[in-house]
Amino acid sequence: MGAEEELHELEEHAEEGSSKAMRPVALTMSILAVIVAVITMLGERAHTAAIINQAKASDGWNLYQSKKDRAHISGKVGDLLSIIAPKNPGAAEEIEKDKKYVEKEKADQEGEQEVAKGFEEAREHAELLGDRFNLAQVLLEIALVVSSITLLTHSKIYWYAGLVFGLAGVVIALSVLLIK
Repeated sequence: MGAEEELHELEEHAEEGSSKAMRPVALTMSILAVIVAVITMLGERAHTAAIINQAKASDGWNLYQSKKDRAHISGKVGDLLSIIAPKNPGAAEEIEKDKKYVEKEKADQEGEQEVAKGFEEAREHAELLGDRFNLAQVLLEIALVVSSITLLTHSKIYWYAGLVFGLAGVVIALSVLLIK
């Protein structure tokens, strides 16, 4: 066996050993990629929920405002009817109906206001979840990039740094379970 053949054989063994040493890095990157995909989906769903809750809150506030306007107008109509009541004996009945309607609208307003506030709180909660997922996603993507440098440099310090970023991303993603 010549020196050239021995050198070629040594290079092949070195490449095999190098690829075996990088298997944990490749596996880590695959796992990180799957986690990034899941976190991205959860973040998008949280932001979609925030948008839907904002739309529902807006609808609730619009309903609240319309009931408030109707109650105000009915109150003014009742005031006008009370002015003409002495001249119209049937107006007293209309005035009483109008007062009941105004009271009902005012009671409904409070309910609509609470519903709208509930949707606003749900929107704020969903935005908080979405923001946490976004931060986790960024950290996990950084972990992927930093870990991939290991494949280029064969220096495991980048893999360890990637693991730290990945762990931070997972912890932040899991922190949404603590948000009430």
